[in-house]
Amino acid sequence: MNRTKTLIMGAAGRDFHNFNLLYRNNDTVEVVAFTATQIPDIDGRTYPAELAGSLYPNGIPIHDESDLDVLIQDLEVEEVIFSYSDIAHEDVMHKASRVMAAGAHFKLLGSTPTMIKSTKPVIGIGAVRTGCGKSQTTRKVAEILKAAGKKVAAIRHPMPYGDLVKQKVQRFATIEDLKKHDCTIEEMEEYEPHITSGTIIYAGVDYEAIVREAEKEADIILWDGGNNDMSFYQTDLYIVVVDPHRPGHELSYYPGETNLLLADVVVINKIDTADMEDIDEVRWNVRETNPKAIIIDAASPISVDDPTLIYGKKALVVEDGPTLTHGEMQYGAGMVAAEKFGADSVVDPRPFTVGSITETFEKYPNIGKLLPAMGYGEQQMKDLEETIENTECDVVIIGTPIDLRRVAKINKPSVRVTYELQEIGSPNLEEVLKPFTS
Repeated sequence: MNRTKTLIMGAAGRDFHNFNLLYRNNDTVEVVAFTATQIPDIDGRTYPAELAGSLYPNGIPIHDESDLDVLIQDLEVEEVIFSYSDIAHEDVMHKASRVMAAGAHFKLLGSTPTMIKSTKPVIGIGAVRTGCGKSQTTRKVAEILKAAGKKVAAIRHPMPYGDLVKQKVQRFATIEDLKKHDCTIEEMEEYEPHITSGTIIYAGVDYEAIVREAEKEADIILWDGGNNDMSFYQTDLYIVVVDPHRPGHELSYYPGETNLLLADVVVINKIDTADMEDIDEVRWNVRETNPKAIIIDAASPISVDDPTLIYGKKALVVEDGPTLTHGEMQYGAGMVAAEKFGADSVVDPRPFTVGSITETFEKYPNIGKLLPAMGYGEQQMKDLEETIENTECDVVIIGTPIDLRRVAKINKPSVRVTYELQEIGSPNLEEVLKPFTS
């Protein structure tokens, strides 16, 4: 029987999951390549034979997405599977048009076939865009469950940027585990807050194997989503976070709109810093799209360790990298802190960037005056440090989910911004979680 020659478009996460679940042992399909985008230095590698299975003794090559048209022709690709997230609906169709013009089918995979069933209850936390506030929502849910005496394991959306075989199943219980697994800044930003709050967290490449390990030590599994991707697991409760700083995006990004349609609970976050008309627009869109969903109003109030360092000063604001790049946010917690605590001005880092940081601004020109904390590898970390050192400022405001000073050398006065989810009124998370805590 002829196997359908298939290419999977991805970004080192959902693409590997879809392959593992639907294609690894499927003798009707031959996956001839992956393509990669969004994340630097993924292309040029191979999805290893140890993970790809017996049908792929040589593994599967990973190419840059820019080569898509040539790959379809050269590899005689018959079908292309789109498998990454946080992309505008219009851009998905532009890619589909490109694929179809090259002669291949373009395919999106459904939610249920790509979700694994756990033996334990699963509460999923997703979003309609990167940077909505999934992390603090997940931490709040974990806090409520643990206070009720439940053993909780969080499973984070994949970020396998290193040795994929070693990263098949990763468990993080201590800060030392971050070093053990050679985590990047992006990984530490997601894992460290769980660790410091006493929640075990799993991640990796093979999410069937991961959940089976997590089930051994947890009463309840938390799915901590990445970008605006769908859950990898069938959920017993699905909480989706929306962002009134980007009104309308809940209906216009893939697969964020799918998440909104799947949601049992929708958290409208950042109400404390958003305009009322934008909040109303998002609330209307949620009610029209998913009228059965419970809506929770919430804020993410900020604090800094020393606000006196900000007042009247020229500030360099460093924010979470993915939130500014493909998340398209033009300000975050760091900018809110600069305004709240009276910075004289926010310094534009673009004249001072070097290396890969310069390339990031070239790829994402709409970032503006904020510095994305890119740290996908050792060289990018050095470029970030050098850019901060070069920038003419009085203070560095760190708006990243972890204290950047722990992993990067910053030789300037600096403050760190912290924020946690704060529900407003009722309903709230404690109420919607009662079936799991009683």
